[in-house]
Amino acid sequence: MAKLYFYFASMNAGKSTTLLQSSFNYVERGMRTLLFTAAVDDRGGRGRINSRIGLEAEAIPFSDDTDLDVIISAEHGAAEIGCVMVDEAQFLSRKQVDQLAAVCDRLGIPVLAYGLRTDFRGELFEGSARLLAIADKLVELKSVCECGRKATMNLRVDAEGRPVSQGAQTDIGGNDRYVALCRKHFLERLAS
Repeated sequence: MAKLYFYFASMNAGKSTTLLQSSFNYVERGMRTLLFTAAVDDRGGRGRINSRIGLEAEAIPFSDDTDLDVIISAEHGAAEIGCVMVDEAQFLSRKQVDQLAAVCDRLGIPVLAYGLRTDFRGELFEGSARLLAIADKLVELKSVCECGRKATMNLRVDAEGRPVSQGAQTDIGGNDRYVALCRKHFLERLAS
């Protein structure tokens, strides 16, 4: 039985790198993968998955109105898919996560979703909340805080490096906008 996996972590944990390595492993064994990434994150170009260590691949961009089930079903009908992989899975809607679960259950295709668990306020993203609720397997990837402990939180910072606690949930950025921290240092920075 195909499963829905959710690989989650803070920023800078290597989620995209792990996704690209997994895709490579499938392709190397002669299986086709179908990659998706959030259209809102176009830092490396629209429809591109880029890792900080230089790995990259083309992907199908998704937005709120993208019907993943329709796309995956059509692609699978044209040529068998061995695995579906989703980068930036926190930006999935609840409905899209349910579509991915249906792909597993109806088509028998495993789905690997990679994303952040929480935003810069420590709140769950809609896609992450649904994945945490219904995924068959939850896997936490590790990142490291500046103190050496496990980083679990994403601190948003302004151009001067000061903590930001207000604003829209989504503000695309990398190391220039976010710092991965343990809970203790995240809360200390927000309180300062």
